[in-house]
Amino acid sequence: MNKNHQTAVRATYFSIATNAALAVIKAIVGVFGNSYALIADAIESATDIFSSLLVLFGLKYASRPADENHPYGHGRAEPLITFIVVGFLIASAMLIAHESIENIGIPHAPPKPWTLFFLGALIIWKELSFRIVMQKAIQSNSSSLKADAWHHRSDAITSVAAFIGITIAVIFGEGYEAADDWAALFASGFILYNAYKIFRPALGEIMDEHLYDDVIANIREVAVKVEGIVTTEKCYVRKAGMQYHIDLHAVVDGTITVKHGHELAHNLQDRLRLEFPEFGNILIHIEPDSY
Repeated sequence: MNKNHQTAVRATYFSIATNAALAVIKAIVGVFGNSYALIADAIESATDIFSSLLVLFGLKYASRPADENHPYGHGRAEPLITFIVVGFLIASAMLIAHESIENIGIPHAPPKPWTLFFLGALIIWKELSFRIVMQKAIQSNSSSLKADAWHHRSDAITSVAAFIGITIAVIFGEGYEAADDWAALFASGFILYNAYKIFRPALGEIMDEHLYDDVIANIREVAVKVEGIVTTEKCYVRKAGMQYHIDLHAVVDGTITVKHGHELAHNLQDRLRLEFPEFGNILIHIEPDSY
């Protein structure tokens, strides 16, 4: 397991521990504080535990080396796991929405004012968690870890919605008890929106969508610094898990021998691997600069 995978795995363990603790705390505070928005938050945190476990499984599976049946490695397992994580997000959003709608029409006691103090601390913690995990996701180039990070952000947003709903219910009193439930309903819509934002990049990765102009620009810049490489032509990049696989056409002097061209291709490949450790397979095709 390389450094990027280790970083991603540690961040996932952090997510699991955080969500497990918060699921229990939110449920307790929600029940005793008469807040369905907090109970909805607890439900989301519980589903986040399972999704983080799936992310952990995907990261460990994706780190397996290439073999005869998987010459490009197992990195595509990661966006597939991302799809399942998105499914958990959608399921939790639908459950929260259903329960919110049912509770809106049922008379119930208003939330306790003291729950606002808990929610304030929770919002700060979940936003910090989002930033920590997202930083590790960007560092490790992990799409599934980015999805896991967005769970923290959506959790923070649902807590903000709950805070607003409880504040309205506490300030305006009788007749506004359902504000808490309306807040939970709004939060479910936001969760669905985030589910789409997580799903779209993972779909692009599976479909080999062209999304890596910056990577291609860096490849071209490094390639022409290798002695014997005149310029570059076609360059295709596809992402699989935390690695990029590269197909590059390099232009060399058309009068050199096949053996020399072969050596230049290996020199270029070695230079790219040195500059970009996150690269997986690198295929170099040599083109003559004149015929």
